[in-house]
Amino acid sequence: MTPIVWRLPEGFAAAVMPISATAISTSAEGLTAGEVEIPSDDIRIPAYRAKPQAGATFPTVLVIQEIFGIHEHIRDLCRRLAKSGYLAVAPYLYTREGEVAGLTDTEEIRNKVVSKVPDNQVLSDLDATVEWAAKDGGDTKRLFTTGFCWGGRIVWLYSAHSSRLRAGAAWYGKLVGQPDPLRPKNPVDIADELKAPAIGFYGGQDAGIPLNTVEWMRTEIKAANRPAEIHVYPEAQHGFNADYRPNYDPIAAKDAWSKMLDFFQKYDV
Repeated sequence: MTPIVWRLPEGFAAAVMPISATAISTSAEGLTAGEVEIPSDDIRIPAYRAKPQAGATFPTVLVIQEIFGIHEHIRDLCRRLAKSGYLAVAPYLYTREGEVAGLTDTEEIRNKVVSKVPDNQVLSDLDATVEWAAKDGGDTKRLFTTGFCWGGRIVWLYSAHSSRLRAGAAWYGKLVGQPDPLRPKNPVDIADELKAPAIGFYGGQDAGIPLNTVEWMRTEIKAANRPAEIHVYPEAQHGFNADYRPNYDPIAAKDAWSKMLDFFQKYDV
């Protein structure tokens, strides 16, 4: 099995600099937190994991990265979830395609790395992460996922892929796009295939995700009679939970985070 050739970078991704003063830093006190390695097929994927120090087993949350990879914001979200009693693990899902932390332009990240990442590979790596978590104190019979931006789209796909998932929470993940061989389906295409309840959070001022596509997804969910719901924050922009960026909306972010935890608790039965 090929070892990882680099470690997860410290701090924030270069493409998101400068960092806003509103950036939240969650302490690791009372937690076991840090980088781990996850075997998946022929490689070992670097990941960040946080869990409570006290206790033997914990409900598990797969945290799916933004387009910027596993940088400090994603690590902080893992610690927040661990403070709520979860084992939260964020695998670096571009491991085979390359590191994006040092790239300074979002389009360069898309073109050089993200455009080469196949959906089926991502879903397989998430399955491998579940298997790993089960050996690290994760109760994978109580499995959840949440993802942001690029990862928000993946949450919808994984909710249709995994029969083990209890619930998923998708934050401003794209719902409609041009299919290609690596990304053959959009979330709107698989709404009738959802195996797990899902909740979606979207911004009414998101320039990259038109509201008509959000309504399209809502219509598909309703027609399929799936246990899913979508919340739109009218004044929020894309990335409204990203407290390190200027478009952070603390009111929308706090409300959505609370709704996510309530949603997970509802299906933690």
